[in-house]
Amino acid sequence: QPQLVQSGGGLVQPGDSLLLSCTASGFSLKNWALGWFRQAPGKEEREGVACINDHGSATHLANSMNGRVAISRDDAKNTVYLRMKNLKPEDTAMYFCNVERRLGVRGNYWGQGTQVTVSS
Repeated sequence: QPQLVQSGGGLVQPGDSLLLSCTASGFSLKNWALGWFRQAPGKEEREGVACINDHGSATHLANSMNGRVAISRDDAKNTVYLRMKNLKPEDTAMYFCNVERRLGVRGNYWGQGTQVTVSS
């Protein structure tokens, strides 16, 4: 059964960095655009954070992250990564990886979500 399994996250302090991982099982991420989204507490919508094309040659990063985020992929490991730095309390959210229909357009396959809490 196809799955996206996320790891990383947790409680961090303001200014810290964090690496989230999302590994696929049961199917290959190769040839798919991939994205990371987040859902802040009390909000219904998932906000796009970053996405990467199938070749890894193009990325879109949310303006709201002000250059504090990077997305990468390792198709040999069937994994996509989200690196965040200088984390702020407003980055507190549940983060989800997604297999996109095309770059910037979310698809139907989601990871299970991982909580990131930024607090002193």
